[in-house]
This record gives sequence, C-alpha cells and structure tokens, in this order.
Amino acid sequence: MTNFVQELSIDWNKIDSESYLRKIPAISNLITMKFERSVTFLVGENGSGKSTLLEAMAVAAGFNPEGGTKNYLFATYNSHSELHAAMKLVRSCYQPDYGYFLRAESFYNVATQEREYADAEHPSEKYHEKSHGESFLAVAQKYFRPRGLYFLDEPEAALSPQRQLTLLLDIHNCASCGSQFVIATHSPILLGLPGAEILRFDQGPLQPCSYEETEAYQVMEMFINNRSLLLQHLLEEK
Repeated sequence: MTNFVQELSIDWNKIDSESYLRKIPAISNLITMKFERSVTFLVGENGSGKSTLLEAMAVAAGFNPEGGTKNYLFATYNSHSELHAAMKLVRSCYQPDYGYFLRAESFYNVATQEREYADAEHPSEKYHEKSHGESFLAVAQKYFRPRGLYFLDEPEAALSPQRQLTLLLDIHNCASCGSQFVIATHSPILLGLPGAEILRFDQGPLQPCSYEETEAYQVMEMFINNRSLLLQHLLEEK
C-alpha cells in the first residue's frame, strides 16, 4: 500500500532569516524528503533536529503540537517552531483511518487532557494511574491499528528493553497492515526493525544510513563488548 505521506517540502522563504532552524545542519538545507517505507526512523544526537522535524510533520498533518489524536485541541505551553507553517506534505489519495502523535516530553499533558475528555461513552484510560511505561504501551494497544498514520517522538523513553521489544512488535504488526510510522528515537532495539529506513541527522545534511552505522548501535555494541575497558577509561578521565 502507498504511504499516506509520500513526501515533504519546505519553503524557506516562510522561515525568518534569524530563525534557529537555519542553524540546524540536517534541516537548514532540506528542501524535499521522500518516504518510501512504511517505517522511517530519524536518528541523531540531542539537538540535531530530528524531533523538530518530526513535530513539524505531525502538526502539518493536523495533530496537536503536544500530542494525542487529531481530536486533541489544547495547549499548555506553545513551544513548537514555525517549521510546520513552511512545510507541505504530499499525500496519497488514501486517507488514514487512525492516527496518533506520541511525544514523550509532553505525554503528561496529554494524559491529563485525556481524562478531561472522558465521558460515559468514552471512559478514561487513566494513564496517570499507570506507570509511565505502562501508559505508553496502553496508547499503542489502543491506537495502533491498520491504516493509521503515527508520529512517535522517543517512544522508548519510559520503556524497559523488554517493553521496547513489545513496542517493536506492535509497530511491525501495524505497519504490515497498511500503517505508516515516522519515529525519532535513540533506541538500538527499535532501530533493529527489519525493512525500516533510517535517516541520520548528526553528520551534516540529512542522509540515509544502515542500522550498523547508527550511533545508538555503535555505542551500545562498544559498551557491551568492551564494558570494563570503556568504564575504566571514562572513570580515569574524572
């Protein structure tokens, strides 16, 4: 099945000449970007721009900047950039039946709003009564469905390695049934999903890379295989 979002383009004439967006190497030269796989991972160091791009895509697709479904209309703090206003999403002729924007840093606000939206016909999932990780998985179990469009920003933030494997399976099953995912992550577990495209943000202009080329994989491999020597070196530097 064709992806719901096939391509994005950015009109830099709509971005202020002094905007910090122009100082992010991976984004500043980005004019167009195609999505050819059902799952696209955005990887890079903190501050490399992956969450900024993901957020702009989600807002351009009609989601609330703080997260939730398209029915979530609230704001607690206006922190998103103007990038979405300069972004155009090229969509297929198919419309997603479902969707969700999961943003780790503002999920508390979404969980609070979900409780406010609840009524007799739509009872609350009571996310605040669950652990952070349990809440994330509850979102996946409720909203990840066939023919959906999903934007996930660091979904591994509250999950144990075992639960990350559970999430990986949920994403795989959902993507296999016609859903599309764009995910910003640091997780070497999630990045191992077969068939996904990985785009790297932290080495200049945005570029595709293999799983083994990601810093998440390389650092984890180095730590596991050379833990004693690595820790000895790091601690001696103190």
